[in-house]
Amino acid sequence: MAGLLYKYFGAVAAQQREGKRIGHGAARKQDRLFLAGKRRELLFKDGDTISGRRLFNIIHESRSLVYNTSLFTLVDIYPEFRDSLSLHFTVTVREKWYVYPSPQFKLADRNFNEWINTYNADFDRVIYGAKFTHYNLSGRRDKLDIFLLNGYARNLSFNYSAPYSNRSLTEGFSASVSYTQNREIPFKTTADNKLAFVKAGRFVRENFTVSGTYIKRTGHYWKQTFGVGYTFNNVADTILSASYNPDYFNSKKSYQNFADIFYTIQYTNVDNASYPLSGRAGKIGFQKRGFDFSGGINSFTIDGSYARFFDHGRGWYTRMALMSKISLPFKLAYINQRAFGFGDYYLRGLENYVIDGPASAIGKVTIKKHLLSFKLPVPFKWNALPYIPFSFYGKVYGDGGYAFQRKKFDTQLNNKFLYTGGLGLDILTLYDINFRIEYSFNQLNQKGLFLHSQNTSKQS
Repeated sequence: MAGLLYKYFGAVAAQQREGKRIGHGAARKQDRLFLAGKRRELLFKDGDTISGRRLFNIIHESRSLVYNTSLFTLVDIYPEFRDSLSLHFTVTVREKWYVYPSPQFKLADRNFNEWINTYNADFDRVIYGAKFTHYNLSGRRDKLDIFLLNGYARNLSFNYSAPYSNRSLTEGFSASVSYTQNREIPFKTTADNKLAFVKAGRFVRENFTVSGTYIKRTGHYWKQTFGVGYTFNNVADTILSASYNPDYFNSKKSYQNFADIFYTIQYTNVDNASYPLSGRAGKIGFQKRGFDFSGGINSFTIDGSYARFFDHGRGWYTRMALMSKISLPFKLAYINQRAFGFGDYYLRGLENYVIDGPASAIGKVTIKKHLLSFKLPVPFKWNALPYIPFSFYGKVYGDGGYAFQRKKFDTQLNNKFLYTGGLGLDILTLYDINFRIEYSFNQLNQKGLFLHSQNTSKQS
């Protein structure tokens, strides 16, 4: 088949309907996404000449690119011969349900494991409220989030992102505003790598942030982000006292006003951005906090990551990842010293510990096996959600890391090679939400069960 001429006739179907035209209503959102600006998410266009041996890869990569927009729960691309020299493509998609008003149940703690093991699942530490999300406000994959939270902490926030704001779908922007009050905050990390908290009968911290970003896409896989932000951070005076932590802000003032300027360049070429099984992804970011080079809240941070995903066939997969971070100067305010233990930057098996430091790195290896997949039908008729899918992956893993810390703040887990390992089960379900059940061990001869959940484009 090599050398044959294949043509794309622009036949794109809406929702679950196959055909040669864009549908109406919600389908106009896909019309903008697919057809504006050189059919941004597809690797083929009218009149292309494609060799037969490249056809499968082009269809597969185009499907991944469309699916990774996060707009759809199903994407299929069907080729159909019209004659010996031309081919017709039909793209079938099923849109996500875009509008989500939902109740919120969050924890004041870093993760489920800390909440259960340290605080005995104390419901007084729960943050509750409501979230309103629209995943496709104007039809260009623009997302609106509004949070109204109360309980152990209070938060009012507004986030809007529009990754495709120009006609060629190569530029975008985002904006966010947030106000938070906390009843307790960590004021230092202890020698045994636990967080020490300030508690009071009132709110001990208030934080106001506003930020904006400009997003630039180059090709299908590269993205650059430029951003600026402003933060007002005010804490109780006692936190900066000698009995607590004078280095909290690296200043005698209990309030700080500072700006952040950051730039990130990111490469993503994977089959599924929310749970990759093949491909590669990487990024490097630069952040400048404050307007001076040293003292107070000032810092300059470089962080990077790279991950490679291998599909070995027969349901076997491997993930290898490296992550690192360095902040200058090494004499930092306490709130700028975070290393392992926050977000996705941790070693599996050390979830109960916090390891600070201005320089750190982690390596992770995971071997997975697909166990089974099935779909549960929804008990009522709903075209946007006819069933709930489930997939299960068993895995074994090992992590290694190192966090440098100045002698003044050295702990039992700083300035030494750390290693962990374990086995677990990943459960994937609706809209790329995944749950992870992991049984891990660490070099402290500790072992235990750890629970994680996420709905992001990052994967451990």
